[in-house]
This record gives sequence, structure tokens and C-alpha cells, in this order.
Amino acid sequence: MAVVPERRKGWCVPGGRRGLTVSTLVLVILFGAGGTGLAAPPPPPNPSDSDLNNSKAQANAKAGEVGKLTNQLAQAEQRLSQLQDDVELKQEEANKALVDLQSAQDAATQAENDAKAARTEADAAAGAIEKARADLRTFAAASFQQGSTVGSLSAYLSADSPKDMLARAQLLDAVGGDRLNALDRLQQAQTEKSNKDSAARKAAEIAQQKQDAARQAKDGADAAQTAAVRAQDNQASQNTVLQKNKSDVEQQLYAAQSKVNGLQGQRQRYQDWLAQKQREDDERARQAALGSSGGGGRPAAGPAPSAPAGRGIEAVIARALSKLGMPYAWGGGNASGPTRGIRDGGVADRYGDYNKIGFDCSGLMIYAFAGVRGLPHYSGYQYTAGRRVPLSQMRRGDMLFWGGSGGIHHVALYLGGGQMVEAPQSGLRVRIAPVRYGGIMPYATRLIG
Repeated sequence: MAVVPERRKGWCVPGGRRGLTVSTLVLVILFGAGGTGLAAPPPPPNPSDSDLNNSKAQANAKAGEVGKLTNQLAQAEQRLSQLQDDVELKQEEANKALVDLQSAQDAATQAENDAKAARTEADAAAGAIEKARADLRTFAAASFQQGSTVGSLSAYLSADSPKDMLARAQLLDAVGGDRLNALDRLQQAQTEKSNKDSAARKAAEIAQQKQDAARQAKDGADAAQTAAVRAQDNQASQNTVLQKNKSDVEQQLYAAQSKVNGLQGQRQRYQDWLAQKQREDDERARQAALGSSGGGGRPAAGPAPSAPAGRGIEAVIARALSKLGMPYAWGGGNASGPTRGIRDGGVADRYGDYNKIGFDCSGLMIYAFAGVRGLPHYSGYQYTAGRRVPLSQMRRGDMLFWGGSGGIHHVALYLGGGQMVEAPQSGLRVRIAPVRYGGIMPYATRLIG
């Protein structure tokens, strides 16, 4: 995949040819019409076909290497993005584990308090039973000593009448029965409280087990988060190495392409010299045929003017590719070129976009299509700025968009062959990358053709 280098001063070969053509036209006016027999200027260097082919092969090899590194870097950045998502997931899992641990600790504390309260109640019930038993024993002993126990002879002999004696018997029986019933109720209460104490202790044990499990889950989540961050850092380091290798090879590509341009410029100047020499020879022959040494001859017309810059697909693509390597700056870019980014109160600010000169995704499209039409600085409006075609029919020069129900959030320029040029996101630079089909909108937008 050939990558168009950023335009640099002194590389504009067509402009160099134009300046030479003007010089040769001046020579025609000075020498061609006069027929004075002055010699043509010496020929410029003419590189061989072998030199041209070798330089092109070297440039193509470097372009292929850049393309390979670009693909590797795009894959690495995708991997880094996935790892970032994994880090965020692990962070949320660690937060969940922390919340679960706190809840388990609270539940264990409450269960332990409930168990303590149940034990206290059970102990109190047991004490009440012992006191009731002691009271019953005291009552029985006192009744025996006073001869007032149920069935004792003194209880009946001391009665004033048979009726009084019957009442005493009923009273003593009721008092004894009431104490026995109270003792039964206390024993039942003790049983219930003992059961409650047992259940509370069991609940406390279960709560403690859940707390231990939650603590283990928290430790596991923390370890997973640490591993995810480590993997992300390692991938970021690999990306840095890949980016440096790509930059180094791009510089080699620029040098190779500069050499090609230089040799092609030499070949063009030599061909211009040959054409000029032929015109001079033809003019001399015509003047000789007319038998005249006067002026009257006119130089051939110069080259036709080129089409307006920026109107064609290739001009748009070349304009976008000329900014490869330019920093991403949120809010940056207009029809004239890169501009300073603006604040967003979030991610862009953390990357310092407001201090960078560059493009965001829609700003790069504004610059690329400046010769075609003006575009708004919002990818959502750019999506509806032209004719929309299904992705199956997209072609070189179309704009591709990503988004969903919440709206459009990214735009790139399709280069063909599954490649695109984009200003990706804060912290990165304008680049060529494989088309990402995850979250892509179903239509491409076509402004040309």
C-alpha cells in the first residue's frame, strides 16, 4: 500500500517543470525567431530507465513496509483499545467486589449482634426458670412446714367450717397449679429462645462464610485489575515501538520518493530540452525555406492550465494524506488547515488538545473537501451532506461514519482496498488504518460523482 507523504517545501515537481517551461519559452523568443544560428543550451542530465526503475522499486518497497507497519499499528491500537475496555471492566468488577464485601461485612456484623442478643435472651430465660424452680421449692417447703400443703391435716383442722375447709383446699391447689403452669411456660420460653439462639449462631456462621467469600472475590478482582493494567501498559509500550519504527520507515519512504521525484524531474527537464531543441530546428528549417532571417515565427503555446485544485477525488485524498502524522486535536481543523483544539471538559482536556495544533475527525474532512464544498464541523451533519450509498457500493473518496442510536461520533475518508485515512482520537495522530466495521453506519456519504 503506497502512502502519500506529507507535502514538503521543494518537492513540488510540477511547479519546477512549469518554471523551466517559461525559461525555454524565453529561449524560443530570443533564439528561435531570430535564426541567428546560436547553439541551444547544453542538455540537462538524463537519468537512465534503470535508475528510474530502481528508485521506484526502492520507494515501492518502503511504501509496502510502511503499509505493513501501518496495519500492524492499527491492529496493535485495536488491541490496546480492547485492553482498555478490559481494564474498565475489571475496574467495575473490583468496585462490585468492594460493594459486595462491605455488604457481607455489614451482614456478618448484624448476624453476630443478633446471635449475641439471642444468647442473652436464652441465658435470661434459663435464669428465670431457675428462679421459678427455687420459688416453687420454697413454697412447697413453707407449705409443708406450716401444714398448709394440699392434703395436709393442719390445713383442714384449722378451718372454721366445712365450707372454709373446702375453700382452703381449692386455694392451695390453685396456688400450686399456677406455679407449676408458670414453670411450664418458662420452660417453653427457654426452648424457643434456645432455638432462636441456635438459629442466630447458624446465621452468623453463614454470614461469616459469605464475608470470607466476598473478601476472596475482592482479592481476585483486585488481582485481575492489576493484571489488566499491566497488559495495557505492555501493549502501550509495544505500540510506542511500532509507532517509532513506522515513523523511521516513513522518513525512509519520503527520502526514496524524493529521489524518485528528483529523477523524474531530471527526465522531464531533459524531455523538455529535446522538445525545445526540435522546435528550434523546425523553426530554422522553416525560415531557411522562406529565405528569410526576420522574426515572424511564434513559439509554440505553453501547456494547458490544470483543472481547479481540489475538485477531484484524487485531489481530495491527496489533501487528506498530506496531513498524515498531524496530531489529533478535538475541535481542530478548517478549510485552510490545522487549527488549535478546544476544551471539552473531559477526555480531550486530559490529553491537552486545547494546546495542540491539528485536526479532529470532522475537521480533517473539512480540509480534504475544501476544494469541493464547505462542510459543517460536525460528523452528524456531514453524514447527510451528500448522497448516501450502501456500504457494499462504497468507493474511493467516500466518507465513512460510525455511530448508533445516540448519533454519529466518527468519520473517515475511504481510500479503497479496505483502507481509510482518519483523525482517530485524542492522543493519536492522523493515520491510515483498515476500515473498522464494528459500529459502522450502513451508508457511506458521496460528495463527488
